[in-house]
Amino acid sequence: MKKTLATSIMARLGVAGAIASATLFALPALAQDTRLSLADRVSRLEQQSQAQAGTTTLVNQVNDLQQQVSQLQGQIEELQHQNQQLQDSQKAQYADLDSRLGRIEKGGAPQGQPAASSPPPSTPNPSAAAVAGASAAAPAVAASAPSQPASGDQQAAYDAAFKSLRAGDYVTASRGFRDFLVKYPDSPLAPNAYYWLGESYYVTMNYPVAIEAFQRLVKQYPQSDKVSDGLLKVGYCQIELKQQDAAIATLKQVTAKYPGTKAAGLAQERLRRLQRQTAN
Repeated sequence: MKKTLATSIMARLGVAGAIASATLFALPALAQDTRLSLADRVSRLEQQSQAQAGTTTLVNQVNDLQQQVSQLQGQIEELQHQNQQLQDSQKAQYADLDSRLGRIEKGGAPQGQPAASSPPPSTPNPSAAAVAGASAAAPAVAASAPSQPASGDQQAAYDAAFKSLRAGDYVTASRGFRDFLVKYPDSPLAPNAYYWLGESYYVTMNYPVAIEAFQRLVKQYPQSDKVSDGLLKVGYCQIELKQQDAAIATLKQVTAKYPGTKAAGLAQERLRRLQRQTAN
């Protein structure tokens, strides 16, 4: 009986020992599995963080690109507006010059005595030295326009240059008027030649050379009936050259010195436009 009891106890102790041994051996493996699981979780979290950071960077880049596109769209709209203004100005210039030349052709002004004008567009830029060269051959100041009529040769040379102007060949016209002034500096047609020389440059938007021709007219032929028109065009050139203060002063000078003339009316109208632009 005692022997049987002892055997039973020993058997139970063996099972308990086996269970304990198995538990002891299982604990390191469980701990290792737990560590691996934590490492995986950390790795996944890092991957998620990196993905979120990449998404944030991409969103910022998209926002930057959207801002740049908006800025470019604004610049395009401004350029389109400026281009439209230039086209409108060119159309007005052509229309004005065409109407004045039309009046001349219909006998609205004596031959060699055309009227004033407003602005017209673009061809090659002739040299300012050409105007200076023509001016050097002209008298320093003419107190009044010469009274004697132009000779046949003078009239023919002047008419040839003016014909080119009417045809829209502004390069040939400017060359013709320059040659005329060099060859016939004392001609009674010289004031008009200076005016139309300036006009041929103005139409092609060569404002620095145009203003020089108009200023020569104003200074050298102060008694010419083209002076008011020439001074008006000096103001127009100053506007195109962004010389706003000088342009306003010149246009006011036109209205003060030549009241009641068409040039004065055009000067007043342009002054009003400048004031509206400044107010806006």
